[in-house]
Amino acid sequence: MSSSQSPFADIAGTTFIKGHGTQNDFVLLADDDSALEMHPETIAQLADRRSGLGSDGVIRIVRSASSGIPGAQEQAEDGAEWFMDYYNHDGSLSEMCGNGVRVFAHVLATTGRVAADSREILVGTRDGIKTVRTVLNPALGKQTGDATASAGQTLPGSAADSWYMIDMGEWSLDDSEDVIVSTSGIEVPRPGMRVETGNPHTVVALAESAELESAELRDAPVLDPVPPQGSNVEYIVMEPARSDMAGGEGALRMRVFERGVGETRSCGTGACAAAIAAHHWAGPNSPLQWRVDVPGGQLRIGITPNEDGTRGSVTLSGPAVLVADGTIS
Repeated sequence: MSSSQSPFADIAGTTFIKGHGTQNDFVLLADDDSALEMHPETIAQLADRRSGLGSDGVIRIVRSASSGIPGAQEQAEDGAEWFMDYYNHDGSLSEMCGNGVRVFAHVLATTGRVAADSREILVGTRDGIKTVRTVLNPALGKQTGDATASAGQTLPGSAADSWYMIDMGEWSLDDSEDVIVSTSGIEVPRPGMRVETGNPHTVVALAESAELESAELRDAPVLDPVPPQGSNVEYIVMEPARSDMAGGEGALRMRVFERGVGETRSCGTGACAAAIAAHHWAGPNSPLQWRVDVPGGQLRIGITPNEDGTRGSVTLSGPAVLVADGTIS
């Protein structure tokens, strides 16, 4: 590429959509038949908030069968026509992104890539197929009764009242050995728990909100031992459980430092990991439904643990919002 060319010359003419899930934002590139070559430096430039469109991540919309991604052909045969090819802010690959899946599914529905009356969307990812369903914001559902909607359909209420629920698949945690996490703004290193939810996470419990706010997440936390694949780090403060739901609902506040990105306003797989760790620490009789408040909004997590509480399945619910579209010049 010559110096006179646009830094986006290799993706020029590609249509894009900008969207976010609880302010975890993404640029989605339309590449249905896999014509693009995704170069890390181009992705990082596109995600840059000063010299590009700006986002926490970049998602390529591509048919699973033509993507050339290992395992995607098998996912296509299992019904996932579309693959979410996800890249971090720095251009590195990531296995999964819960907020990104919701935005991806919303784009598929609103652009006609899946039928407008679809109640279930299968999305291919590097962490396997994710099943996405459209549901009502739980806060509104308490007022109006349970409701569901077709994909892309807005239910009564504000634009954020139509949420997407994702079956995130299996999770596991390792409570055999703590990871020691040193964080700018927090004087004493804290133990963290490793949780796998498609991405690697380390969850750190803090005593109070003031401590959560004092964490300076411009600098990457230091983990000892260092996980082989790196790790997102979630800082949480648990709040009193709610009693207006059957079985109660746990509640926590969270901030997150994402590997390859930095601090983000939200992280879907991280919210799942945070709720899983909180449930584990609170004991087997603690709630299985959790409300997670992040700087960018609110997410709902549903946990199904196995008998010893170290593995299980999890769902993630939250809004998806589209804010702009255009063509890369």
